[in-house]
Amino acid sequence: MQYRHYKGGLYELVCEATLEADLTPMIIYRAADGSIWARPKSVFFELVDVDGVMTPRFAPVS
Repeated sequence: MQYRHYKGGLYELVCEATLEADLTPMIIYRAADGSIWARPKSVFFELVDVDGVMTPRFAPVS
C-alpha cells in the first residue's frame, strides 16, 4: 500500500516488524528512490501539527 508523507513524498509500506531490543512495533517502508526506512508504528501513524492543522504524518493513497 502507498502512503503520502505530509511533506509530499510517496512511500510504499513494505511490512510491519518488531524491534528486537524492546519489542517496539515498527513500520518498514520504501521511498520512491528505493531507500528503505523504519519508524515506530506509533510515529508512522501519528498526527502532526502543520500550520495549526492536525494532519497524518503518512496518509494512505487510494
